Amino acid sequence: MSTPYFEGQTFSHQNLAESPLQQGEYEDCIFKNCDFSNFNLSGFRFTTCRFESCNLSMVKLGKTAFQEAEFMDCKILGVNFSSCHEFLLSFSFRNCMLNLSSFQKLKLKKIRFYNCSLQECDFTESDLQECLFDQCDLLRALFYHTNLEKADFRTALQYSLDPEQNRLKKARFSLEGVTGLLDKYGILIS
Repeated sequence: MSTPYFEGQTFSHQNLAESPLQQGEYEDCIFKNCDFSNFNLSGFRFTTCRFESCNLSMVKLGKTAFQEAEFMDCKILGVNFSSCHEFLLSFSFRNCMLNLSSFQKLKLKKIRFYNCSLQECDFTESDLQECLFDQCDLLRALFYHTNLEKADFRTALQYSLDPEQNRLKKARFSLEGVTGLLDKYGILIS
């Protein structure tokens, strides 16, 4: 039995609870204003697909493959990206709300987050070398044994990183953001 294959299609205003997406491979597809919330995307493959203004909150991603996927203006709350298929895993996020999501133990070199809310996200033991957090809110985001070498936090907000528990060689920070590296010491800077 062959896997269904979809290429270059646009899916717009779909509620997957009412009309489920067929499990298969999607390449160069666009998903606009679709409601994926609580849908099981396990085993799906998305290659160079774009998700625009979609709700992917609490979606299940068991062995889901994302290769060069783009998420723009999406609501993606409480999603466990750690269960994705890791081979060639790559995506970028722009203007997305990703609060309470997990990227634990993933290799995501050069991942890009632009103007995203990443509050209480878990990046424990992830490889985020050369990653960009441009204008991102990282309030209570968890970084523990995370490789952040050459990562760019210059415009990131509200982060707290323990330099003793993370790899930060050549990571970039703004002068105003340096306090996020000193939180654990309880130092007051004014």
